[in-house]
Amino acid sequence: MNLTQDEVLQILKLLDNSAFEELDLQMGELKLTVRRKGAARVSPDRTAEEKQPTGSPSEGSKAAAKCQQNLVPTRPAPPAPTEELEAGLIQITAPILGTFFSRPAPNEPPFVEVGTFVVEDDTVCLLEVMKVFNTVKAGVRGYIHKICVESGELVEFRQVLFLVRPEREDKGSKRE
Repeated sequence: MNLTQDEVLQILKLLDNSAFEELDLQMGELKLTVRRKGAARVSPDRTAEEKQPTGSPSEGSKAAAKCQQNLVPTRPAPPAPTEELEAGLIQITAPILGTFFSRPAPNEPPFVEVGTFVVEDDTVCLLEVMKVFNTVKAGVRGYIHKICVESGELVEFRQVLFLVRPEREDKGSKRE
């Protein structure tokens, strides 16, 4: 399998916007290792050249090696909204790294809005990685209190996406 230049750049962007220092990707015969500048190797006795498959490297590997030099240091993860969590709110976090989408399609309404009541199996958003869309379920019963990211924004693994006020705290109240 060969990666296009756009796919390699998308992989590099995902790594750049994550807290990870290294990415090892293997798909069939293709092996791609991308490391941040200055990151320690996983195994000090193996060099990047030894990890290359025998024969000539694929175009994706060449592009990754060239682009690897342009990676910038990682940004710290966004701070958790601790003052709101103390009020009894529950976080819905990103199960994977990807691009956040609040709607199933551009012309469709969002999955949820502030005040929407959700149950455990309700889809609250989509996360897209390399043209594959993954649904994120609420995992909790309650009301969406806050949407913490914008649609189209790249999110990190375990980044807070939503804050939910649990159902038990709202029983008997007249909420939307």
